[in-house]
Amino acid sequence: MNNFLKNILLWVAIGVILMLVFQNLNTSSSTPAQAMDFSTFVSSIKQGQVADVTINGNHVDGSLNSGQHFSVYTPANDTQIVPQLLAAGVKISVKPPEGQSLLLSILISWFPMLLLIGVWIFFMRQMGGGGAGGRGAMTFGRSKARMLTEENNKVTFADVAGVEEAKDELAEIVEFLRDPQKFQRLGGRIPKGVLLMGSPGSGKTLLARAI
Repeated sequence: MNNFLKNILLWVAIGVILMLVFQNLNTSSSTPAQAMDFSTFVSSIKQGQVADVTINGNHVDGSLNSGQHFSVYTPANDTQIVPQLLAAGVKISVKPPEGQSLLLSILISWFPMLLLIGVWIFFMRQMGGGGAGGRGAMTFGRSKARMLTEENNKVTFADVAGVEEAKDELAEIVEFLRDPQKFQRLGGRIPKGVLLMGSPGSGKTLLARAI
């Protein structure tokens, strides 16, 4: 399995985990309650059918004498419901309005930014050579030259056969590298580079290593 596929699977796993976290945070642990319209709620109070209620802002959860759970929204700033409930002998509990959990707030506020940073890092790794084989778009133009010394390079002109003319022309460069002052006294300068042209397998790499 190459690095590119591993990165894809990693980000898919992170996405699935985040989805599960959001789902668990948004799932209510309470027993599902049947929605009730406000007029039915008022009528049930008057008929003495309401056993208890829990008031949370303008949201009321409760249960009827039959054991059925219900949920209803009351008008904002309604001051008539509580007196009616007290008059009907309904057990009343009051909860402060629920706010978002700290973890959920952090995830909601930071998730887009973290996602963008993760995508940016992922593409930079791919472009910078973090993908399969270390080949990325940003590696274009990078020099693959390596310094060779006598200890790790044993190739000489004697190992290159069939290109005698090329070896004769390149022999001067070898001689210049061995004794540059000999040529500098005559005003000679080593070329900035040598272009070796030929079909694949003609010995260009061996010549370069021999030099």
